[in-house]
Amino acid sequence: MKRIFLFVLTNLAVLFVINITLRLLGVDRWMSATGGINFSALLVMSMVIGFSGSLISLAMSKWSAKRMVGAVVIEAPADPTERWLVETVRRQAQASGIGMPEVAIYEAPDVNAFATGWNCNAALVAVSTGLLHSMSREETEAVLAHEISHVANGDMVTLALIQGVVNTFVVFFSKLFGYFVDRVLLRNDERNGPGIGAFVAEIVAQLVLGVLASMIVMWFSRQREFRADAGAANLAGRGKMIAALQRLKVNQEQSALPEKMAAFGISGGQGYSRLFMTHPPLEERIEALRSA
Repeated sequence: MKRIFLFVLTNLAVLFVINITLRLLGVDRWMSATGGINFSALLVMSMVIGFSGSLISLAMSKWSAKRMVGAVVIEAPADPTERWLVETVRRQAQASGIGMPEVAIYEAPDVNAFATGWNCNAALVAVSTGLLHSMSREETEAVLAHEISHVANGDMVTLALIQGVVNTFVVFFSKLFGYFVDRVLLRNDERNGPGIGAFVAEIVAQLVLGVLASMIVMWFSRQREFRADAGAANLAGRGKMIAALQRLKVNQEQSALPEKMAAFGISGGQGYSRLFMTHPPLEERIEALRSA
């Protein structure tokens, strides 16, 4: 679940930095210099800001993931478990027609794994020590196949494009709202350019619209889980994938993941409402596999 959390966090940080930079450079003042809004220019600027955030997040996804969780890439397997992990990922990557991902292990008690990377031939697959201690090799194989399926399906790239689109609309409408507050409610003189009220209103609108937009991203996240489960069933076997999900269900009932990590791994948290869940309930995923 870590992948979407890291991606969205980086995306929001980039958006904020770009917005501040453009304001300091006077772009907002230039756009309103004519006494009105140039909608075409605003849309283009919103697209630049929106897609910059998502594409930079995508490019940084592997780097940020390693540092966020402290993942250690297996350069030379030091024991049979590491050797098995690398060989299993290599075999599954070849079967999926993608380049060999980096394989990493990170210290964490939760039973989880994630895959990330800016393209399918430069990915990272990481598993927690908790997963290695709690799952059998058959179940771990299915989890690895699930993550390899995410990579082969291009889920991170698709997520970046969807995030870029929703970012564009968030930026566009938040700037319109800031302009409305500045000109209509505060009656700021257009010759002075956008005032502080416009900036504050814009930030508030971005926060509110960002929450609404995240529902779209979360919806996509839930859909791609079913696809990754189906891909794992093809790579490792349906029975193994069902067994892995059942093991996750038992573990989930015993201990919940930290909220900030409930974003993009093999299992999903249950504390969020349906609209904000990154993963479908495990019962639904198991039933989908059984009925496939």
